[in-house]
Amino acid sequence: MIQIRHERLADVDPREALLDQAFGETRYRKSSERLREDRLAAEGLSFIAAEGKRVIGTARLWNIAYGNDQQALLLGPVAVAEDCRSRGLGGALVRRAIQTARKLGYGAIVLVGDAEYYSRFGFAADKTGALWMPGPFERHRLLARELKAGALDGARGMIAPAGRLTPVPALTALVAQEAAKAPRARRIRGAGPRAA
Repeated sequence: MIQIRHERLADVDPREALLDQAFGETRYRKSSERLREDRLAAEGLSFIAAEGKRVIGTARLWNIAYGNDQQALLLGPVAVAEDCRSRGLGGALVRRAIQTARKLGYGAIVLVGDAEYYSRFGFAADKTGALWMPGPFERHRLLARELKAGALDGARGMIAPAGRLTPVPALTALVAQEAAKAPRARRIRGAGPRAA
């Protein structure tokens, strides 16, 4: 049975493997990735399609800002395992993401993607003409959908990352952790026979 649910910590590695399979290393070169680097996905807006314990699909939303600190979300990447495509999972993940973002009070979602596919969910380029990505992008693929009427009226400017930063362990904590390992290593090395 396939279940669409919020992502869990145990889903991170399988999700990353799925994204590598779907997009390869090129996913790290995309302008959208500049908006995700060193950031956590928007709270409560990371979704997984799972069949049993297997992660077969993913969709996440990210906090972004544009213009004079206008807030929105970025959708992506959306991916489905190759052997599970054409079963409506990508669409189900996108609909779930839109529905949850609306319930949480967000006003708009932006993405870079195929207009033919995403138009079925209400995404279009009609309000993105004055928005810019932080790097190369294809203008006709910059799409948006309002969740609140008028949320993108007059939208203009560079799209920038917003939201929570990925936690980075403090250097002192890492040094202490390594130091705690060192005495054990010295004890092990010192336990053997000594040369004269």
